Amino acid sequence: MGLKKELNLIDVFSISTGAMISSGIFVLPGLAYAIAGPAMILAYILAALLIIPSMLAKAELSTAMPKAGGTYFFIDRSLGPVLGIFGGFANWFSLSFKSAFALIGIGAFAVLIKPDITPIEIKMIAVAACVLFTILNLLSVKMTGRVQVLLVMALITILVLYIGRGFVETQPARYTPFMPNGFWSIISTAGLVFVSFGGLTKIASVAEEVKNPSRNIPLGMLLSFAVVTLLYILAVGVTIGIVDGNELSGSLIPLSLGASNIMGSVGLIVLSLAAIMAFITTANAGILAASRTPLAMSRDQLLPGFLSNIHPGRKTPHVSILITGGFMISVILFLSIEDLVKTASTLMIILFMMVNISIIVMRESKIQNYRPKFKMPGYPVIPVCALILYSILLIGMGIIPILICGLFFLVGYGVYWGYAGARVTRTSALMHIVERITARELKRPTLERELREIVIERDEIIEDRFDRLIKNCEILDLQETQLVEVVFKQIAKILSKKYEMDWDLLYRRFLERERQSGTVIRPGLAIPHIIVPGEHHFDVILVRCQNGLIFTGADQPVHTMFVLVGSLDERNYHLRALMAIANIAHEAHFEKRWLAARNTEELRDVVLLSSRKRDI
Repeated sequence: MGLKKELNLIDVFSISTGAMISSGIFVLPGLAYAIAGPAMILAYILAALLIIPSMLAKAELSTAMPKAGGTYFFIDRSLGPVLGIFGGFANWFSLSFKSAFALIGIGAFAVLIKPDITPIEIKMIAVAACVLFTILNLLSVKMTGRVQVLLVMALITILVLYIGRGFVETQPARYTPFMPNGFWSIISTAGLVFVSFGGLTKIASVAEEVKNPSRNIPLGMLLSFAVVTLLYILAVGVTIGIVDGNELSGSLIPLSLGASNIMGSVGLIVLSLAAIMAFITTANAGILAASRTPLAMSRDQLLPGFLSNIHPGRKTPHVSILITGGFMISVILFLSIEDLVKTASTLMIILFMMVNISIIVMRESKIQNYRPKFKMPGYPVIPVCALILYSILLIGMGIIPILICGLFFLVGYGVYWGYAGARVTRTSALMHIVERITARELKRPTLERELREIVIERDEIIEDRFDRLIKNCEILDLQETQLVEVVFKQIAKILSKKYEMDWDLLYRRFLERERQSGTVIRPGLAIPHIIVPGEHHFDVILVRCQNGLIFTGADQPVHTMFVLVGSLDERNYHLRALMAIANIAHEAHFEKRWLAARNTEELRDVVLLSSRKRDI
């Protein structure tokens, strides 16, 4: 049972934006100021630039493979199930921990409303919010999206008002000295605030539930990135200008202090409520995104099947949501998660590295059915540079988080060999690269078939008669140059069995058709067609010749041939088939894909996955 597509562009924008507007803007500026001073503005800009490669990579992968699980799915299909399990556990753990941390972060601001609040009360508030949003996610992804939209729009409005009001109160003297601790303080601060942008790509986890994912996912992420980056830079810049440096340095409520300075206690309360709202949006988006990872892993038989159960009425993965919500509640109640947030950040950086490796592998595998609607610009320079920069960030995280990540990998390896290995038969894109390098047949065509089905679902392709003909037609894949008459003999012998006709008679009909009027309709493409006796007969045969077929009177060899055979009563459909072939042959990348296909199934997919208008 599939998930319901209920999220539109505004939902994508709100999920990504809500996942980012959190501690990165309401808590971290005070800590960042303590390290870099006013130059922390540059650190936020640098951190924003560092997230761009992963945003572009996930945008491409999401439009090619809009499936639940996002990061996990990309890693599994590109690098294989062992790393897929690691990626799945790491993604789930990282999202769940950061969401739980966001809920506990409410406590830093609840103190302003109730100064005598106890640690237990803080945890109870966090648990109550977690329960509330778990229920919301259980009821409807559409309802979750609507709530997220309202919260995010309210947040943006408050921040815009804060920025506008604070701008007129800024004091230029507070920006000097601009870089008191040197250039390297900006680099270290960028590593601190980098995690603030990590929520941008969470939407990839729910790509399967997005309407028109080819447009809405990349556009939603780009809009979210632009808006949040601008808000971060302006809000941080204004805060520096309205709060004394000694007061701002190390503060956990920097924007609330700024609002208090320009609007008094009302400003303090409003910005504190906004911060609480921001933490809630992060947790809400986190439950939505994290719960899709166990679902996707269960579908792929890497985890037990019950995790992929979908509620028949609400179309939500209720088991996975409940387990994710329960895990977050356990973290809130029993763990000191502040000590593990760094581990979650380390996992996020590793996942970003793996996503950039995934896009390289998917591109270099040359799989015909990998057809992203959005392509990362600047490939391969951007992903390679991202890997170098993320490696530098990773080194700065320390040895303990890296060791914990190594433990995750060992757990993933154990799960694969102890449970999933005997159940999983699919191949990864990495195996396609190995096959190309070694010139050996190492794979089963499972990934191509899966990608074909994904493209059909993504593009909402509804099979028509021509598709059914192509699914079952004969395909001749020839290498050497030869006369078309030789190929006509092969085709005639194939057809003679089906139509119980002498093959020589069929062969002569093909020759006669060529003498009457050449069937080469453009350089490289021919559509020979003949009439056979009987009724309700119509067939297609596909022919590809790498070095080209020689047609009498044609200036160039023919690489592509659609052979049509039909009875007289199918003349109307004959015209429809010609229209379908014309649409297919005029697609931008048809000839390139046709000649690059490695086998007959890939040739068949080139035709089946065309964007022609279907005759329904």
